[in-house]
Amino acid sequence: MNNLKITLLTIFGTLGSAISSLMGGWDTSLTTLVIFMAVDFVTGLLVAGVFRQSEKTESGALESRAGFKGLCRKGVILFVVLIACRLDVMIGTDIIRDGVVIAFIANEAISIIENVGLMGIPLPNILIKSIEVLKNKSEKEG
Repeated sequence: MNNLKITLLTIFGTLGSAISSLMGGWDTSLTTLVIFMAVDFVTGLLVAGVFRQSEKTESGALESRAGFKGLCRKGVILFVVLIACRLDVMIGTDIIRDGVVIAFIANEAISIIENVGLMGIPLPNILIKSIEVLKNKSEKEG
């Protein structure tokens, strides 16, 4: 049993190290992105599961399909970071990866704030207005 544990830990450690290396190393920005992604997912689960106010489902309640789609989106975000990192390696900079990570952190922050609002927690007006501006700008560009 102990050998199996050591083997599994070695495999997971090697995979984690390889993935981290491909994404430009495990630094503060990547840590922040992963934390924001996790907080967004958990607050989304709370909005749907506890408050039944989700905008992702017709009933507002928790649905496994909506949760799975959310996890898939988070995975694709990490793939985009990987692509940005590889572009940086190719041209010898770290501007693209950092820009992509910052953009996704901002997007996750907006989603977290929206989830907090759906829970009925009062938000400062400046945050509400900022989200509306960003949403309107996104809709016009989209």
